[in-house]
Amino acid sequence: MRKSIALKAIILFVFLIPSSLIAQELFAGIEIGSKGVKMSVINVQNIKKGKYEVVDFWTENVAIAKGIAIDGKLAANDIDTAFDVVVKNYTKLLKEYKIEEKHIFIVVSSGVGMAKNIDILLQRLYVFTNINVAIITSETEGKLLLKGCIPPKEYSDSLILDIGGGNTKGGYVEEFNNDDILVFYPLTLDLGTVTFTEKINKKAKNNSINEFNELLVSALPELRAETDRLYQQSPKLSKKDNIYMSGGAVWAFYTLYKGKGAVENFNPFEIKEVEDYNTMIKTDYAKFEALASQNKDVEKVLKTYSQKYLISANAILLTLLEKMPDVKSKKIYFTKQGQMAWLLSYIADSAKRAKNIQ
Repeated sequence: MRKSIALKAIILFVFLIPSSLIAQELFAGIEIGSKGVKMSVINVQNIKKGKYEVVDFWTENVAIAKGIAIDGKLAANDIDTAFDVVVKNYTKLLKEYKIEEKHIFIVVSSGVGMAKNIDILLQRLYVFTNINVAIITSETEGKLLLKGCIPPKEYSDSLILDIGGGNTKGGYVEEFNNDDILVFYPLTLDLGTVTFTEKINKKAKNNSINEFNELLVSALPELRAETDRLYQQSPKLSKKDNIYMSGGAVWAFYTLYKGKGAVENFNPFEIKEVEDYNTMIKTDYAKFEALASQNKDVEKVLKTYSQKYLISANAILLTLLEKMPDVKSKKIYFTKQGQMAWLLSYIADSAKRAKNIQ
């Protein structure tokens, strides 16, 4: 049974950054997610002031969370795949990018971390890297996303939602007693692009898109009910004027619908556009396939997600928006740097621990 966590408060803490991070330094992060393993390399100038440069970012698209939707466990071959991909890229960061071992962080996303046998993967990685790989809980992931994806001046008037492969997470903050203490309220939905797709696929008798769309119709009532429960547990979110969204589902929608990748960090869009796109990916998918031959942004999306993944991902996105209280009065943004949020916070936290700052 999904835990009721929406009213659980987590105090947001302010990182104190030692002078050692003022100079430029290379840091890297490896995130093991449901739909793939993401690698980030950033050049930190002054993280306290948000000064950093993205040196490189790449993803290996290996969907390792399919088994979770079936029996709650990672399949043995998916554990092997995840281990091999991480080891290969960890070695690349050390040898090609010359990044110090202490500056490389490895985390498991909340969608993968829910697997009952995740310890097998963690132990294998520890033996090879000597890194205690952390599992980011959905609550922590939401907090990191908010800090990394929303301009600080808009914290109190905004919420963040990220549609991942294994689950959907996010949250918002409230200010207490005018003393600048921000309290974070997490939002978690135990359905993401991969888990929702596999939930539908379990009932499939053939591999056709028509059958998938029919099964999706049957699955939507549960998705809508779960979303209703999520929002009912968090009545204060209705007061937020801005909705910031990240994750593969939103990236895919924005890129395919606009015909190009996002240029700005914060890119506005409307629910009507999501509705139009929802029809397009079901009935006019050939349009995107034709466009991919001449558009690298579109090609990247189609190489990352199959048509079924795109359909189920957008079903989650559309449901989250349709069920959002008073959504028509809100401004909605796709924030493209969500994949960097956890790494920046990890760098700052690591620096804090290294200097024993309390």
